[in-house]
Amino acid sequence: MTKREISIGFQTDKSPAQYVALAQLVDRYDFDAVSVYSDLPFHPGFSALTLMAPHIKRARIGVAGVSPARISPIDIAAETALLAQLANAGIYLGLVRGGWLETHGIMPPAQPIQAIRETIDIVRHILSGNTGGYHGSVYHIGEYVRAQYPLPKDPIPILIGTWGKKLAALAGELADEVKIGGTANPDIIPVIRGYIAEGEHKAGRNDGTVGIVVGAVTVVDEDREQARQLVRREVAMYLPLVVKFDSTVEVEPELITRLESLADQGEYDVAGRLISDDLLQRFAFAGTPYDLIEHAERLFDAGASRIEFGTPHGIKSEHGIVLLGEKVIPHFKDR
Repeated sequence: MTKREISIGFQTDKSPAQYVALAQLVDRYDFDAVSVYSDLPFHPGFSALTLMAPHIKRARIGVAGVSPARISPIDIAAETALLAQLANAGIYLGLVRGGWLETHGIMPPAQPIQAIRETIDIVRHILSGNTGGYHGSVYHIGEYVRAQYPLPKDPIPILIGTWGKKLAALAGELADEVKIGGTANPDIIPVIRGYIAEGEHKAGRNDGTVGIVVGAVTVVDEDREQARQLVRREVAMYLPLVVKFDSTVEVEPELITRLESLADQGEYDVAGRLISDDLLQRFAFAGTPYDLIEHAERLFDAGASRIEFGTPHGIKSEHGIVLLGEKVIPHFKDR
């Protein structure tokens, strides 16, 4: 039977004290994983998790995800090793191509898919204590280079964040999970599963070896309408981007143009009112705890192995986390 895990994701826009307080709050509940994003121009994900890790005893932790355009593979290996020393229940490493890089003055690799492949190779090479160098198409490491720090006892699971066919196929070859970020749409899961299967077959792995994680902005509250009102505003910030990736959703180009224009002007409330209920259901989790349970069941039935509830979690963030922990998680753990 496919795993049915629940995780929670945080944006890295907080003070040190807030990171610690959130870690202590989520550790009261039986989340399977705690993730932090590593979006530009927020705090790098490893920094935030270094503050949170000592206070999370129950869940594995991970950055979803790191772009090798922003931090070199050898440094990704070092940061991963350090985080593994702090984690109480294990970690995972999430890798992505990265978005909005050039806008922030970062030049992406000329071969982005190959860069992810070689990053995985280098991280595993370094964290296994190997020497002998590495010579790829994108990255090179000298023959004498080796880790100068304590190494993880076990291999680190790899997650790749993508909607794309080529990168999902690479994940099928090399990774443990694929995360489809910014979606709550059951219909996209079989599509991505097909992409992953190509890589699994190429590598001689069994179908379904690689799990699928879906994650999206979340607002849970006893008041369904207030939750949906807030989530519309949150979704308006990223919907014009992610809707273009979803081949199962048809949206009028005029609507996307209008949403982009309003988002650029910071008119998120106005943009949110243009988003239909059906479209909202495909790109966000919103409503009462029962609504989220019902939505999650549809995603698990479609083949998801993990669902990640993303920021802001509630009308008041802490209350949303409590509702997830006390009302949503028990439904799945009791089963």
